[in-house]
Amino acid sequence: MPTIRSGNEEGSVTPAASQRNSPTVAMPDRDPDTVSTADLPPPADPAAEVAALVAPAATALDRPPSVAAAPAAVRRLHVRHDTSYAYDAPVELAHHLAYLRPRDTPRQSISCWNLDIVPPPDRAGPHADAPSAGSGLLHGSAQAGDDVSGAAAPGPVAADRLTTVLVGLHASHDAWGNWRHTFSHSVVHQRLTVVSTFSVDVHPSAALDVPASPPWESVAERLRYRPGRVDPVEREAVEFSLASSYAPRDSALRRYAEPHFTPRRPLLEAALDLMHAIHRDFEYRPQATSVATRAPAALALRQGVCQDFAHVMIGALRSLGLAARYVSGYLLTHPPAGQPRLVGADASHAWAAVWCPQHGWVALDPTNDVPVGQDHVTLAWGRDYADVAPLRGVIRGGGRAVPQVAVTVTPDGESACPISTAARADGRTDIAAQASVLAAVQTVGEACGDAERRPQAAPEANDAGRDDVSDPAQAG
Repeated sequence: MPTIRSGNEEGSVTPAASQRNSPTVAMPDRDPDTVSTADLPPPADPAAEVAALVAPAATALDRPPSVAAAPAAVRRLHVRHDTSYAYDAPVELAHHLAYLRPRDTPRQSISCWNLDIVPPPDRAGPHADAPSAGSGLLHGSAQAGDDVSGAAAPGPVAADRLTTVLVGLHASHDAWGNWRHTFSHSVVHQRLTVVSTFSVDVHPSAALDVPASPPWESVAERLRYRPGRVDPVEREAVEFSLASSYAPRDSALRRYAEPHFTPRRPLLEAALDLMHAIHRDFEYRPQATSVATRAPAALALRQGVCQDFAHVMIGALRSLGLAARYVSGYLLTHPPAGQPRLVGADASHAWAAVWCPQHGWVALDPTNDVPVGQDHVTLAWGRDYADVAPLRGVIRGGGRAVPQVAVTVTPDGESACPISTAARADGRTDIAAQASVLAAVQTVGEACGDAERRPQAAPEANDAGRDDVSDPAQAG
């Protein structure tokens, strides 16, 4: 079984402290509009149903030891993503862009999303009903294009979809349908803390008929640029087949992919083989690369983190004329048996998705050598990391500041333990702060768990002095 690697952002716990075990593997998500009758279950056999009711339940010993049972039900996870900057010098002015609100997709439903920023962002103007101190949290639901700067949020929303928006936060959608938020600070400060929390229901993924996917050459030919293309899905796929800064079309990347893309080979079969090869050939090594490392450099090194693994796979697919996109998100890791789950021991994660005409976007995780399943939570997607960095900004003053990042992903009903000082290789852990993180994670879980659970259909995908750039943390 593969080893779970959820990444190591600068300032997060080292991989040794991250708890890694094998995930429960589910197949990647499928475009619901392309499901055929072959995908539907056969008619029920009444006799078999009766026999199943009276037969004893199968135990783990009844199953083949090499087969992992995929989750049959929706899995609820709670996520907390902490980012903090401690600047060397006071910051006089700052403008920030955040991709921290996860998107709803056919395979996941988001609820209870909160964003807390300290110091509180600037308001657009005075408002008597807005908080005058603290982080300025308001309950409501931010919609695309809403400017909630200093204004009270819209009226009550369903308890199970509760969202918290922030005074001074402007929400909109980017070209790919991701949530993005901007905020500014004109008050002098020397520390910035941004905390995103939410709950997510991850739906089981449909199995794929891999050999039935079309030959990869026919898909590449279909993606060749043609003026006047009218199919919006195909037009978007064409955009993701073009080169980008981190994942360009490159001869070395093409040569690396070619042995796996033999003539007439089914696209998904070849893509899975490429994923296996990257996992096998590359060493997962934090600090070997930086947030600025491009796919050709990562290929030459054969080392890196999940951001590099994803960029190499995306660049290799594009170099063959195929469409691939970068997906940022989170991964539920599993602590060793008998050991507790640790607060802040995870990091943000990244993987790739390849476009197939019959199956839509198929998400693959080369870092862990698995198709994306119910352990993965999607945050945003784009052409590469540059499109969806979780937090970035431009500041005046501040000097140098390396972001400190802590991510905690917990299944519903579980709790996590604060990380001991000895567990952190960087020695920066504050036990009191970790205890507060633990309390906040549990509070989020309890709040969403107490909300009324209404059956939900899977939502549709939303496709539609000196100035310094603050360092975004490296994914993976």
